[in-house]
Amino acid sequence: MFGYLVRRVLAAIPVMGVVAVFVFLLLRLTPGDPAAIIAGDQASPEQLERIRISLGLNEPIYTQFFTWIGKVLRGDLGVSLISQVPVVQMIGQRIEPTVSLALSTIILSIVVAVPLGVIAAWKHGSLVDKGVMSLSVLGFSIPVFVIGYILIQIFAIELKWLPVQGFRSLSRGLWPFFERALLPTLTLSFIYIALIARMTRAAVLDVLGEDYVRTARAKGIAEHAVLLRHALRNAAVPVITVIGTGFALLISGVVVTESVFNLPGIGRLTVDAVLARDYPVIQGMILLTSGLYVLINLLIDVAYTLLDPRIRY
Repeated sequence: MFGYLVRRVLAAIPVMGVVAVFVFLLLRLTPGDPAAIIAGDQASPEQLERIRISLGLNEPIYTQFFTWIGKVLRGDLGVSLISQVPVVQMIGQRIEPTVSLALSTIILSIVVAVPLGVIAAWKHGSLVDKGVMSLSVLGFSIPVFVIGYILIQIFAIELKWLPVQGFRSLSRGLWPFFERALLPTLTLSFIYIALIARMTRAAVLDVLGEDYVRTARAKGIAEHAVLLRHALRNAAVPVITVIGTGFALLISGVVVTESVFNLPGIGRLTVDAVLARDYPVIQGMILLTSGLYVLINLLIDVAYTLLDPRIRY
């Protein structure tokens, strides 16, 4: 296992290297003068020259790259061109809402969707199965922002049970955090419950037709043991893939939900940076999300070997 982990980590280095080159060239290969793009059309020649010097744009491109990558390896992602705040500090201030929302969403989705998928496969063709599949279709069909506004209308405006928008850090108390995280979590969970339940049903249904499942039933093993120990465990590989990929997508793609519920997360930070052409922030966010994808793919591969001993790399 240790040797496999070492090989996977080493294999991730070239991937991150390619991403780093792309991120570096993002500013340098943009049509026009990068300094003019940053400073705007009304900038004076002196201002443009100061920006070129501060970014090292007067140096040869290979010198610029090695200077930039050296700073990145030391944890220096540069300074925002708009707020003049270090990019690492900006990400640190914004990452808690996004990670909290992603974790609560994926946990709720797993707790609800996996049992639904197993039951739907077990009761294949029944009303329960059709109900779960209808829920899946509904979850994929309704846009996230529509679900969010419906939940706000019901639970925040009409029933007045929960606040409409905002975020409270977990350090300020469990209930303030929970009451503001519940509606965004339910909003995002709707689509991920549909996705995971559908995948779980398909995987378990495929395994239930295998010979070893029929043999287990013939030996008189309890049905719940057959479903959990034999069916679900052997169907776990595609389910884990969907869960892991879903978590990575949540980290990098919660922009709509953060906008609906006014959450100061990294999704909104990315959008604001793109609109303002704040290239150091954009570069930092691309590096962050790419690193998260590589890390989550590594964890998924490790989970494969733990869940299914037949898988060896």
